[in-house]
Amino acid sequence: MSSEIEVVDEVESRDHESALSSAAGNSSGGVGANGIGEESMRNDVYTAAAYGDLEKLQRLVECEGCSVSEPDGLGYYALQWAALNNRTAAAQYIIEHGGDINVTDHTGQTALHWSAVRGANQVAELLLQEGARVNAADMNGYQATHVAAQYGQTAFLYYIVSKWNADPDIPDNDGRSPLHWAAYKGFADCIRLLLFLDAYRGRQDKEGCTPLHWAAIRGNLEACTVLVQAGKKEDLVVTDNTGLTPAQLASDKNHRQVAFFLGNARRLLDKRCDGNGRLGKISKLGLAPMLWCLIFVLLVIYTHSVIIVSNLPKLTAVSGLIAWLGVFLATAGLVMFYRCSSKDPGYVRMNVHDPHNMKDDEPLLKIEINNPALQAGNWSQLCATCKIVRPLRAKHCSTCDRCVEQFDHHCPWVSNCIGKKNKWDFFLFLVLEVSAMLITGAVTLTSTCMTWFKA
Repeated sequence: MSSEIEVVDEVESRDHESALSSAAGNSSGGVGANGIGEESMRNDVYTAAAYGDLEKLQRLVECEGCSVSEPDGLGYYALQWAALNNRTAAAQYIIEHGGDINVTDHTGQTALHWSAVRGANQVAELLLQEGARVNAADMNGYQATHVAAQYGQTAFLYYIVSKWNADPDIPDNDGRSPLHWAAYKGFADCIRLLLFLDAYRGRQDKEGCTPLHWAAIRGNLEACTVLVQAGKKEDLVVTDNTGLTPAQLASDKNHRQVAFFLGNARRLLDKRCDGNGRLGKISKLGLAPMLWCLIFVLLVIYTHSVIIVSNLPKLTAVSGLIAWLGVFLATAGLVMFYRCSSKDPGYVRMNVHDPHNMKDDEPLLKIEINNPALQAGNWSQLCATCKIVRPLRAKHCSTCDRCVEQFDHHCPWVSNCIGKKNKWDFFLFLVLEVSAMLITGAVTLTSTCMTWFKA
């Protein structure tokens, strides 16, 4: 699998040769410290743009006649430096004084690409309103969505896709979509969002790798987890051009935890019966019928062997009342058991998007665009499987394959999830049956002891 690693490393090395990657990789956030070399600083409009020094920028342009439409010594433009650091006022000034919105540097990148590096939503809004091409691609075929995925800018990705209809699943020159890059870099929130946006998780690049292959190569466990939960069995058995599956690649790279997870996931899916077949329908019933029958049989045995049996001492009025109370509680518990097992536990309604009936200028996520969770950046509330924004305390059940409000657990004994709508039925079932067990046990023990004493 070395060929795939070399391809990505080659792309990354080309990126790091540019000042864009140098500036984006500066952990301190100071463009002037590492991002701008001495050669580029010979014209201070770039420094002023990078730092958002509007007063200095005005003086250089209006008094000293400096141009904002010429590149610096490294081939980058003032508008790109302003976009990188989200300097909206500086970018507006540059545009008003001749800066080209769609000008490209020697790598083919525009200011919009640079705004995606650090998630500069405000500058991106300005650029796009002024006519920036949202689908502009550089020499590697990277669009702004690719760059956002490469740097883990989930909020920027959501903004540019939902508001400006950027393509979240467009491949670059090597056939890699933003989902490939997010999986390779290990940005789980980006993966959730891209899957939520219907990005194709089974896309294979020129090396035959899917996003799951790249996540496995890098040992990104959380990324693998999100992809597997949103995927199917076929995703785990897809092979690359060398004939290796994601689990085999993880093992080759000595990512033991990832290899174990992928292998275990495949074994679980292999054991899972076809839900549409006869065995599949029976398996969906789980242990509920067996438990229901067990309780009913024990109840019948108790009634005939303890309460109405003729060869045991007759129960007193009080003892008889308590004995029948146990029967009543057990019967009521069976009713609660049926309700808990058959009731909707609180499934979250799934949104059905119809992209074929949407207008060209209509946002992709029109229903969800104003969702408070997305505006707050709570990406963990996105369910990549159900394609919904989950309410708080809702979780996805891997057994039912649905999101459940106030999800507690999936109980195999009742063959249902325990959630918002059936949690009290489940609680009452437990209380009633435990109480019935205690009462019937005490009555049976008392009756047996009385028989021994009289004997």
